[in-house]
Amino acid sequence: MAYNANLAARVRRLLRRRKGFSEKTMFGGVGFLLGGNMCCGVLRDDVILRLGVDTAEQALGEYGFRPFDITGRVMRGWAMAGPPVWADPDALKYWVRAAASFAGSLPPKQK
Repeated sequence: MAYNANLAARVRRLLRRRKGFSEKTMFGGVGFLLGGNMCCGVLRDDVILRLGVDTAEQALGEYGFRPFDITGRVMRGWAMAGPPVWADPDALKYWVRAAASFAGSLPPKQK
């Protein structure tokens, strides 16, 4: 699976100055981590957002979102945002910040 490199660059710009930022290739796309915790990623033309259960449920009620399911098992607390969401720079910024806030609330992983 490939990922949208332009979309990944947009997400990277929103996160790269945050403390503990790193990225790695995973699940056929690219994942962005804060403090070793997955925050968000890009897979094909979707942004994967780790939001926590309540915020993910809110997102899934909005147009352009769908459950994060790449293995046949939906991951609770996560959502995938398609082009209707990330085409709007303000919406992309809002949701990436929400994912960063959630990831930042988790204890950093030990290396």
